[in-house]
Amino acid sequence: MEYTKTQIILRNLGAIVLGTIVGIIVNGGLIMISGSVIAPPDGADVTTTEGLAKSIHLFEPKHYLMPFLAHALGTFVGALVAALIAVNFKMRHALIIGAVFLFGGIKMVMDLDSAPWFNVLT
Repeated sequence: MEYTKTQIILRNLGAIVLGTIVGIIVNGGLIMISGSVIAPPDGADVTTTEGLAKSIHLFEPKHYLMPFLAHALGTFVGALVAALIAVNFKMRHALIIGAVFLFGGIKMVMDLDSAPWFNVLT
């Protein structure tokens, strides 16, 4: 199928928007179920960012597994969706999604005082 320039631009922009939204949904969904997969430490309030920041010192390495998977899979699925939808420059669109999630991860690292090894790993 042949696309006009306007259709290409709109489809590629839609690929970025939809890839970001799908990635966020995957990331958030995994974060939401993470407490039932690996229970948070006793006394940890993980329902708010402030509560998480105050109780992060209680976390063991196992508690970082689900957030790592959530960020990795959210980025991967979002990039895959963007690459599948984009008309051309598919890798570029996937990398844009990766950059969006990288900046989101950097923001979370700055907001939370988590373990240094986890900051480096993610």
